[in-house]
Amino acid sequence: MKKIIKTNNAPAPIGPYNQAILTGDTLYISGQIAINPVDSQLVQDSIKEETEQVFRNLKAILEAAEMTFENVVKSSIFISDMNNFNEINEVYSKYFNEETAPARETVEVANLPKFVNVEISMIAVKG
Repeated sequence: MKKIIKTNNAPAPIGPYNQAILTGDTLYISGQIAINPVDSQLVQDSIKEETEQVFRNLKAILEAAEMTFENVVKSSIFISDMNNFNEINEVYSKYFNEETAPARETVEVANLPKFVNVEISMIAVKG
């Protein structure tokens, strides 16, 4: 049985999908981009600020499912330019302890929704 996770503290989906799905103890979070849920505007002042907004959105969804970044077991990062990797990774490292960080891949792609620079999806597990 799946449960739809939805919060007004993260941007509404821009297509036919949900912010996250909880099935059993596993949460699947859809890719998040840097849309500010308050005004629906993209945050793209800098790659660091864009990545911070992505993490604020991810945090809001985790909280809606009564989880934290400690529950995350897998991250997928999609970036439009691998030259931004170090700055994205710098922000990423603020949310995870190196010893308990989740598995992860980072992939450079040709384009992302709304032509953003970074999109991150996650899988988290309760317990």
